[in-house]
Amino acid sequence: MFHRVCRVTEVVVVSGYHELAEVYEWLISDAKLAPAEFAAAFDDVLGLLPPDAHVLDCSCGTGQLAVGLAGRGMQVVATDASEAMVRRTAELSEEFEASVRTLRADWQELPDHFDDATFDLVFCVGNSLHHAAGATGRVAALESMSRLLRRGGRLVLTSRTWELVRARGSRLDISDRLVRRNGRDAVVVYRWEIAPRWEEEHHIEIAVAQVDATGPVLVRSELLSCWPYRYEELEAELDRVGLRTEISTFDPAAENYTVVASKV
Repeated sequence: MFHRVCRVTEVVVVSGYHELAEVYEWLISDAKLAPAEFAAAFDDVLGLLPPDAHVLDCSCGTGQLAVGLAGRGMQVVATDASEAMVRRTAELSEEFEASVRTLRADWQELPDHFDDATFDLVFCVGNSLHHAAGATGRVAALESMSRLLRRGGRLVLTSRTWELVRARGSRLDISDRLVRRNGRDAVVVYRWEIAPRWEEEHHIEIAVAQVDATGPVLVRSELLSCWPYRYEELEAELDRVGLRTEISTFDPAAENYTVVASKV
């Protein structure tokens, strides 16, 4: 019997999207990998804006959405708490010759960089809000986003359905298929550490194992902190910071949902 042995030459575990920024495209769905297609996922909301609208993507990741928005002629600012993510967004902007202003800033720092009522639309997508530290940190983050919106402007937020995540408990999720990016395949693994109570710090370790039929396996992994929330908590917190929900796709049986809330 023949056995193939894959030699792992590097395993890196750090915290804060430093390593994952280098392999983040393996975590993005095929449908949203191209900037234009990512932006098109929000056509219903974008159709309400003038062509030169001022838009903030305050959890920009590697920049697919920001670059897609800039390609439509919008005035786009892309921010992220991770310096590595901001760098990759700037690189993608240069590749597509898109005009995107990039800035490293966490949510609570945003009012230090922008005047109140600067933006027509703020995006906080990619299931990012759970990285805010508990209810206090989450409300502070939402307050910053609300301050930067003009009256009648909108916040677009996407989230995991944390009720489902917690119900499944601590576990290991291993993708049942290879994901191909940049001519190389990878397996994506999520390890969930679910705390006993909602308000406690939870952890997700995400690993991207790049495989090669003839070479070594390269694993990049990070342990991330998160603080989950119930949907009704998010609704109450949006209202608390002056945002009224216009659209919600929340379904307790669905994995993810989108909320669009307007500045009152």
